[in-house]
Amino acid sequence: MRINENTVLVGKTVILVPYRKEHVPRYHEWMKSPELQELTASEPLTLKEEYEMQESWRKDNDKCTFILLKPVEEEKSIDDIVAIRDPEELAKYMIGDVNLYLNDPHEPHHGEIEVMIAEPAYRQKGAAREALKIMMNYGRL
Repeated sequence: MRINENTVLVGKTVILVPYRKEHVPRYHEWMKSPELQELTASEPLTLKEEYEMQESWRKDNDKCTFILLKPVEEEKSIDDIVAIRDPEELAKYMIGDVNLYLNDPHEPHHGEIEVMIAEPAYRQKGAAREALKIMMNYGRL
């Protein structure tokens, strides 16, 4: 969604950043997992298709997608992490995603939110809960 393309939302356990092309290689690796495919009702895509999907989501006015990054290490600032453009370096911080879908044009205040914690080490630690709270507050704007 174009509205969030320059938005960074910071919580205590997660940082939400817009889904950019630099995120696609790691996201694609996640989505090769049969478990994640089943849990997200997703079909396997080629890397090329994943890039096309990211671009379509970026342009879509009804979808708002953020990648979830783990908390910043003491030696780096949030700005340092957000500025990373190297996919391999960026992958070290990625833990999942959160999406807001505005599906009903007649009900602009109704939507659907989903969250995926793709990295098993970050499950059951409160990251999904915080990402959902942040996204609900963001969606109210």
